[in-house]
Amino acid sequence: MSLTLLTRAGCSLCRVAHTELTRICADLGVDFDEVDVDRKAAHGDPALRAEFGDRLPVVLLDGEEHSYWEVDEPRLRADLAARPGAGG
Repeated sequence: MSLTLLTRAGCSLCRVAHTELTRICADLGVDFDEVDVDRKAAHGDPALRAEFGDRLPVVLLDGEEHSYWEVDEPRLRADLAARPGAGG
């Protein structure tokens, strides 16, 4: 199970999503990765920015888009609890 938050520097919605995801993941005992799409593009991999850059922040669950612009907490908690390896 993988959980990723796609963000960019200076994005206020991204900061809010990071705070919410940190809290949710702490409650459930899971980890998440944070990827700055602009930084990744600057290092030669523009794919994430091209696909998701117009609707950040984006939460990816197992590589699939789960939510964007905000964390859908009830849905995320339910989906994480249903995944093998989830702590909830």
